[in-house]
Amino acid sequence: MSVLDNLQGLRKSILGARVERADASLPQTAAEALFTVTGGKVFITGIVGEVGTVIETQANNTKLTANPTTGTSVDICAVLSITADEAGTLYSITGTLTDALVGTTAGAVAAQAKGVIVNAGTIDLDCAASNTGTIAWTIFYVPLDDGAAIEAA
Repeated sequence: MSVLDNLQGLRKSILGARVERADASLPQTAAEALFTVTGGKVFITGIVGEVGTVIETQANNTKLTANPTTGTSVDICAVLSITADEAGTLYSITGTLTDALVGTTAGAVAAQAKGVIVNAGTIDLDCAASNTGTIAWTIFYVPLDDGAAIEAA
């Protein structure tokens, strides 16, 4: 077993499974599914976005939402205006549903402090405006129900 295999195993044992969503354009004054949760509940240990192409300079209140297959959607963070965020800007959440999406410059972002449990459905990126720019997303999770999983939407 290589050192890389050991490190990947350590990451998985701490953060859970990893799913990546390729760099993509922002939804235009709408919500768009980033990830699909299937088979039941999952425990999100971390979610990180990275700006690929600079975000247009105009206000754009942006948040992440859990949109269950059955029931009512719930914001998993409050809004953050992502206006003019540079390439490499990192986004995360704190895990407290009422805290704003965390956004920093390209240098670093705090890891999610608390896990978030979501039901089967989608995890959406919700943008209040129509801005140019792109973001790639990575999510880490642990299934709570047998057969539960996350995949890129």
